[in-house]
Amino acid sequence: MSPRRKMVEGEALLEVARLMALSARTAPKARGRDHLRIRVLSGEEKERLAEKMEEMAGEYAFFRRDARSIRQAGVVLLVGLVGEPLDLECGACGRNCAELRREGKKEGKGYAGPVCVMDALNLGIALGSAAKTASLLNADNRMMFSAGVAARRAGMMEADVVIAIPLSGTGKSPFFDRKE
Repeated sequence: MSPRRKMVEGEALLEVARLMALSARTAPKARGRDHLRIRVLSGEEKERLAEKMEEMAGEYAFFRRDARSIRQAGVVLLVGLVGEPLDLECGACGRNCAELRREGKKEGKGYAGPVCVMDALNLGIALGSAAKTASLLNADNRMMFSAGVAARRAGMMEADVVIAIPLSGTGKSPFFDRKE
């Protein structure tokens, strides 16, 4: 691929990621409360993410495979949630909102929780909105738990839950038909 073509495609993927970030930010949210964190990674930051994923492959074997996909991606969109009870007293988390606040969060293997279910639904809606935008703009993408957990551990995003969406603009998507 010519350097000019590579530059144009890279710029296009950055613009897609920016539009995805806008889609995530403006997605409907319960009670209108926005607890999202959004960030775009490229270049050296993207490589640092892949390195962290390889480092974590002892905990999760599939992180090594997913690190290859991150390296093949042009950019990576991170969407995270800093969970906070929405005071709906829905009970879906098994507690009331005051208990959720009082107990605080406990660090798990990948994320910190518990997280308010309504907040988690907001994150899911934002992620779906971002992926829809990528699809409409013909950018290959895949939501990745692995890259989100690694980004969180590497300090690339301070959030309780992080999901990464790598983007590609190649002839064949590097995110599917992958081998372990």
